[in-house]
Amino acid sequence: MPSTSSPSSSPSSPPLLSLTRPARLRPGAKVAVVAPSGPVPEERLEAGLDILRGWDLEPVVMPHVRDQHRDFWYLAGTDAARARELTQAWCDPSVSAVLCARGGYGAQRMVDLLDWTAIRAAGPKVFVGYSDITALHEAFAVRMGLATLHGPMIGALAFLKDGRTQESLRATLFEPESVRTLGLESARTMVPGRARGVTLGGCVSLLAADLGTAYARPSARGGLLLIEDVGEEDYRLDRILTQLLRSGWLDGVAGVALGSWSECGPYEQVRAVLCDRLGGLGVPVVEELGFGHGETALTMPFGAAAVLDAEACTLTLDDPALS
Repeated sequence: MPSTSSPSSSPSSPPLLSLTRPARLRPGAKVAVVAPSGPVPEERLEAGLDILRGWDLEPVVMPHVRDQHRDFWYLAGTDAARARELTQAWCDPSVSAVLCARGGYGAQRMVDLLDWTAIRAAGPKVFVGYSDITALHEAFAVRMGLATLHGPMIGALAFLKDGRTQESLRATLFEPESVRTLGLESARTMVPGRARGVTLGGCVSLLAADLGTAYARPSARGGLLLIEDVGEEDYRLDRILTQLLRSGWLDGVAGVALGSWSECGPYEQVRAVLCDRLGGLGVPVVEELGFGHGETALTMPFGAAAVLDAEACTLTLDDPALS
């Protein structure tokens, strides 16, 4: 088991505080669709837009969402263009939410190009995405103090094909008080216990990659860490988690909830790594809670005060995700 500090020791950083909640959406709200990372297939984009329109939302696709970088196929246009469009979408007073078209890779390349002064001046809005968008969730938390939603992109297959994924996001956006207790029936206890804290997380590889950067969160102290990933073999996950442990970033974490580990190899091998690296933290751990790259991806609020019950296998929010 890893050697770690107990949650009450190591005064290197203050515990996390709950963040500013944006307002819930109303029927007819205008929502901007942006592509901060990779390009989205046209047919998936159109299918996702149809779902949003069916919710009585007015989606506005930013002009370069359909772009692909001339030299790098994995980017949806240039870094400057992706940053400019996210900034423009956020600063448009008629826009109530900014939704990501897909993940992939590229958010780290553009996050420092965003006009954070203008974004802060525009005030809180709903922000939704997952996967590579983890880098932006962290940036909104650290640079703006904003609670965000780890939820499906509109071009993600789970959003397009899975009714429960769709309903989780729809309910969170319009009726957040109806989704205060989160977790799928698949959830299981890895380490028993009950913990209170503030939610954070995303793709664990992105959290590790953020370490050492200028605006990185100093630690997860006092947090309920919700992590998942895709396409990372067991030894890579071992390396990622070991880096978070060695850096002290996990010192004082209150609890851990695990999502999906799609394309990471046989789950029992992945689970062995997770148990080995996280079991020594001395905090509750729940596995297969139901978020991330799985067939069903529940929407999980970040920056929200909550209770993780590793025996009931639930995450219960103190307040609705949106105000």
